[in-house]
This record gives sequence, structure tokens and C-alpha cells, in this order.
Amino acid sequence: MPGQQRHGVDLTNLEQPLAADTEATKGDLVDYLDAVADRMLPVLADRPLTVLRVLRGRAPFMQKNLPAYTPEWVPTVHLWAEASHRDIRYALCNDRRTLMWLANQRAVEYHPALGLAGDVYRPTHLILDLDPPDGAEFAAVVAVAELVRRALADAGLTGAVKTSGSRGVHVFVPVDLDGLATPGEDVAAATRALAARAEALDPTIATTAFIVSDRAGKVFVDATRSGGATVAAAYSPRLRPGTPVSFPVAWSDLASVRPADFTITTALTHLGGRDPWAEAMPAPQRLPEELITHGRTIPVARVAAMHEGKRRARARRQAGG
Repeated sequence: MPGQQRHGVDLTNLEQPLAADTEATKGDLVDYLDAVADRMLPVLADRPLTVLRVLRGRAPFMQKNLPAYTPEWVPTVHLWAEASHRDIRYALCNDRRTLMWLANQRAVEYHPALGLAGDVYRPTHLILDLDPPDGAEFAAVVAVAELVRRALADAGLTGAVKTSGSRGVHVFVPVDLDGLATPGEDVAAATRALAARAEALDPTIATTAFIVSDRAGKVFVDATRSGGATVAAAYSPRLRPGTPVSFPVAWSDLASVRPADFTITTALTHLGGRDPWAEAMPAPQRLPEELITHGRTIPVARVAAMHEGKRRARARRQAGG
């Protein structure tokens, strides 16, 4: 496939495969992203963007900080990274030209921040990520997704669901943050409460255990998508065999699909000219105060897991001594 220019971007090496375990080419990636740009750009716009790039001869890597050769017309934002103590220049994928440039850089996956560039710690959505254990059928994820849906309904909330593009699903609840003194902390607390309530509805199939060995073959209801976290965008390709995409699904259809149904070569057929993510997304909702209060009583999973890991390590040392 010869090089070409699209939307002002010179495209190169379009015939090259994306990865060894996929038949998709760089040209397939470019064509797909160009075709879904009108649907995908609204979920990327004004959000600091992390991408997964796949360069020939190198292992795939997550890129936050833009390279020095980035064109000056690519919108960017500078944010301080406390963990690495440095300034990071993120891309803001606000237009088709930027999306095409990223595709030409072999950016396969698109993981926007939960908040906008003006305040990245002010999330626009509450997100629950359902992660199945190895070997589990997708039906197990669907069953736990229905528990999450019930927990939301019990709290007077509704959300939209999409495949993660891997083996699980993401549930998004747009939030109205007006009146919240600490919106980032409040949304995180509400997320923990909803995860705990979904688990309580059927603890034989759902778990909030952050440590993998504690999950006992259950679907993990991950409530840690908060703060400075990112999540795969709706319509984003994923670097998996077959090059699946994170695809919106109606709740009523969730039990009849599989994540592998939606790939960069089949997703457009399923779309049929629609934007199901925009159509399914409810209006922003106020979080009940009792939900936030409940969540504040639940330890932050990563912190609790860190302390538990240290406790277990001490116990092993003492047992060995």
C-alpha cells in the first residue's frame, strides 16, 4: 500500500502489520480511526491522552509524554507528574488531523484521562471496570455487569456499558459535580460504594478484592478508575489478537455478544452509521450523599492492598524465622 496524505498528514508504511499476532496492518488502523473519528473524537477531546504505541522491533509501550518531533499544530497540555517529579506534555486529540498523526505514529490504543485538561482530577464520569479471571466465559462478566446495573438502579443512577476491548466491560455513569466540595474524592468514594454493593448482591460471582490471589475465580469489580487514572476510550482499538475495539453495547444486547465480535475490520458494520455510545449515555446525574458517605468508609483498594501485602510479607518472614 503506497504512502498517502490524509487530512494534512503524510502517512507511511501502511502495508506493515501492526503486530506479529494480528493480521491487521497500519493501513487498517488508519482507515478504521478515520472512519470512526466523528464518534471517537468527542470522547477524547480536551482530555490528556495516553496512547499505546507499537513500533517495529520494539515491545509495545505506553506513551504519555509527546516526543520532541511532535508537530506544533498538535494540541497539548502540560501537567506535573508527582510520581516521576517532572512535567509531562500530553496530546489533546481534539481533531481528525491529530488522530491521523497519532495513527501514523502507530498509536493503537487511546486512553484518555477521566477529567478534562483544565482540571484532570475533576472526573466527568464514574467508571466501574469488570475484569474476569483467566479462563472465564464472557457470560460471567455479563452476570456481574447486571449486578452493577442493579446497584446503580438502587442508588437512582443509570449508566452506559461497553466492551473493554479485552475480556471485560466498562460501565460509565456521567456525573453532575455541582455542589461537591471535593469532587474527585467524592466520585471515588461513590465508585467504591457501588462496587461493594454489586459484590454484596452476589458474592459468589463478584469480588472487590484487589489482590488477584484473593479473588477465588470471581469477576473483579474494579473501583480504582479515579483520580489520575485513564481508561480505554469507546471505539479505541486494543492491541490483542484480532485487534478488537472497545465497543458500546445496549444493556439488552450484552448477553448476546462477545468482545471478539467487534474488531477494526468488523466494528463499522455493527455501527451502521450510528453513534451508540452517544445514544446510550444518560445525562449527568447527582450522586446521592448516602452513597458518597458509604464509600468513605471503604478503604482505597490500592492502599489497602499495599498494607496487606506488607502484612503478609512480615508474616512469611516471621514464619521462616
